[in-house]
Amino acid sequence: MKCFRQISLLLIFAASQISTSIYGQTSSGYTRYVNTFVGTSPLTDPKILGYKLPEGWRSWAGLTFPGSSVPNAMVQLSPMTKYQPAGAGYEYEDSVIVSFSHTNKGHWNLGNIPVLPLSNPGPKFGSRFTHKKEKSSPGFYQVYLDDYNVLVSLTSTLRAGYHKYEFKNNKGRQILFDLSKALSRVSTWNIEQAGDAALQGFQSGENIYFYAVLNTKIEKLVKTDEGTKSGYAIVHLADGTAGPVELKIGLSFVSAANAKQNLESEIGNKSFETIRKEANQTWETLLSKIQVKGGSEKQREMFYSCLYRSFLWPALRSDVNGEYKDAAKNTVKGNFNYYTEPSLWDTYRNKDVLLGLISPDVTVDVIKSMKDVGDKTGYIPTFFHGDHGASSIAGAYLRGIDSFDIRATYQLLLRNANVPGRARPHLAEYMAKGYISDPDIPKPHVETKAKAGVSKTLEYAYDDYSLAQIAKKLGDTANYRILMARSGNYKNMFDPSTRFMRGRLDNGDWIKPFDPQYPYYEYMYREANAWQVSFYAPHDMPGLIKLYGGPKGFESKLDSFFTVPWNPNHIARNIETMIGQYCHGNQPDHEAPFSYYFIGKPEKSQKILDYILNNLYGMSDGLTLSGMDDAGEMSAWYVFTALGLYTFSATDPEYLVTVPLFDEVKWKTSTGKWLTIKKPGKGRDLKSIRVDGKENKGYYVPHDLFKNGGTIQILTK
Repeated sequence: MKCFRQISLLLIFAASQISTSIYGQTSSGYTRYVNTFVGTSPLTDPKILGYKLPEGWRSWAGLTFPGSSVPNAMVQLSPMTKYQPAGAGYEYEDSVIVSFSHTNKGHWNLGNIPVLPLSNPGPKFGSRFTHKKEKSSPGFYQVYLDDYNVLVSLTSTLRAGYHKYEFKNNKGRQILFDLSKALSRVSTWNIEQAGDAALQGFQSGENIYFYAVLNTKIEKLVKTDEGTKSGYAIVHLADGTAGPVELKIGLSFVSAANAKQNLESEIGNKSFETIRKEANQTWETLLSKIQVKGGSEKQREMFYSCLYRSFLWPALRSDVNGEYKDAAKNTVKGNFNYYTEPSLWDTYRNKDVLLGLISPDVTVDVIKSMKDVGDKTGYIPTFFHGDHGASSIAGAYLRGIDSFDIRATYQLLLRNANVPGRARPHLAEYMAKGYISDPDIPKPHVETKAKAGVSKTLEYAYDDYSLAQIAKKLGDTANYRILMARSGNYKNMFDPSTRFMRGRLDNGDWIKPFDPQYPYYEYMYREANAWQVSFYAPHDMPGLIKLYGGPKGFESKLDSFFTVPWNPNHIARNIETMIGQYCHGNQPDHEAPFSYYFIGKPEKSQKILDYILNNLYGMSDGLTLSGMDDAGEMSAWYVFTALGLYTFSATDPEYLVTVPLFDEVKWKTSTGKWLTIKKPGKGRDLKSIRVDGKENKGYYVPHDLFKNGGTIQILTK
């Protein structure tokens, strides 16, 4: 990585009130560093991936979207270059935009209410574009549609989008509502005129309503095969008006009437430029809570781009009047903001903690939303794998976020942990045996369907530990003891003869044959191989080290983990970007690079961390990520590690100290105090840690620094 001249970010802020342009962005202040295109470009280098991409494959790297959003919003208004298969609908290498949709996540769903301005369209909808005529910044996106000769500008609020179309030809202007399409499956849809210049409708899949207002009269609304899987609608605009066409559209998951109320409340008669400035200022306020000095220009860009992406999800789902659709599909009026469930399998590790540190009010409402789901279904929601709501809720509670009903939430989490059902698959076996087995399958392959018993056992053990910490704080001694005993179940998957976490059969025998390098999606392991899960016990590293025979044996195994070459014939989409057997392109082993700390070798961890920070974010064209961002987890990993604090066990209110990328960090905490992190000197090997001038014992610092403020000085050699 090139090393650029180190400049104080505070001086840059003062000088950057005049708009600047980076990768097509137009913004100022801290938002000028955010590149919303990061993660949209494909990862193709086999040396980084670990294998050569099969013909027709696109790696599952990044899967981000470049469009307009404000933090944790209902609306993410972004261009679509394809509907399926595409994680976020926009792929940087594409040359045609097919629509602009209003919801996104980067995860093969949403992409609702696709809209596209048309001028003299052909039989196939979509327009060529070039990146030279494309700009973006937080809360803003712009592109020129070459085939339709329309300049499209987009901005947004929490629940509404604002389109501005500048047609070269002011006659025959049209707008496509391609409502049979989305990233989610659509089975039905409808649209109708609601006045001379207004429209309303519905799209299934995510079951979303909209209400839209134009600044130009509608000549006619033409619907083709309304409600079908191939239908669409075209709005023909009246001729005779000059200037940009403006489309303001509100969304709701409850009703078109609520969508209208959301639109009128959040945009109303405000101008496009006013909404754009408000969106930018919202991001400026959030990003400025962490101010960095030093580092290269690229490192500052990547840091603020990652911080930005960490706050796009979970997404708001309640309307301005407080109404939302609950898990039972009933309309409910709440006294809090209702949010989607976090992507817990990914984000519990770091992003959920970061959300609580920066936006604790959002975290409270997310927890209330999860409890609301639990009240309606009997279980706190889980996501994909594991039961990591226990970690996210416990971590927030132990960090002082407690303005929710902790006792009722705790009872639901106990139900997750003890009552077989939707929360924890194969829970009865886990409770009876202390592990989850897998079947004896001849010649299993990457996509063999089974229980992923090793991964589930390790994750449930950590989740038991997390829940035990709530039990302890609430004085529930009996459940604390039971759960802490269960938190040691990870040891039942450790095979001392191979020194790996290994699958077991129902009778307790180890699964044979056994290849620790072979990756599986759900046989023994979840999106991993044996190497990648064998260092996972974030709640009990001393116990894990003991399994390996002590520090020397553990160090030897770690050394092999990061150096044994990846077999290029082992191809599993999503298991990509290798350092030896370590996979940074997916989450299951993201704690592993920090593991040398627990045997007193932080310098070994730092070498790996520095390699990841400097080489696996913003590769090739500066826009490529080493793996799927997964609703911000990949980004939050970078944020914490670049700052020198990592949430190794996200449940625990403490942070592992590493060497930051920056000379100084000033973090405005949610209490209004400042936490300052200083790294004098250029060394990258950790020598000692001082907290408020005193020598720190060990490598952790407490969460109290985020309550009371203070100074961490990181001395290096």
